This record gives sequence, C-alpha cells and structure tokens, in this order.
Amino acid sequence: MARLFLLPIVLCLFWTLFLHLTGVPLKQGKKGYIYIIAISATLILSLGFLTWITAGQNLRN
Repeated sequence: MARLFLLPIVLCLFWTLFLHLTGVPLKQGKKGYIYIIAISATLILSLGFLTWITAGQNLRN
C-alpha cells in the first residue's frame, strides 16, 4: 500500500514513452495524463478508505 503512490508516476512515464514513440505531441496527449491521475487517485483513495475501515478489526482480535 505504501508504494501505491508510484503507480501514477510509472503510468505517466509509460504514457510519455508511448506518445514519443508514436510521434504524438505531449500537448495532444494531455487528456491521457488527466485520466491517469484521476483513475490512480480514485484507486489510492478507495484502497486507503478500505484500509482505514478494516484497521479496527485488526485491533479487536
């Protein structure tokens, strides 16, 4: 869970590499960066919320 913050960084690097290899300018691929950050933030927040909810169960046992 602690390394999950690396997910958007790695995905953005792969997206940049893909854009470079296909010859698409970065300005044109801007929407892809927005999608990557939004989906990654949703995933990180969801998993963090689930961890927070279930953390109390570990204390009871």
